Amino acid sequence: MGSLVKKRRKRMRKKKHRKMLRRTRYQRRNR
Repeated sequence: MGSLVKKRRKRMRKKKHRKMLRRTRYQRRNR
């Protein structure tokens, strides 16, 4: 069960990183 939780956390982390990257891109374009 522990390994399953770790895998889920890794997937969430990747998605969060993508959202953050998109936000920084939009901010740079606006500026």
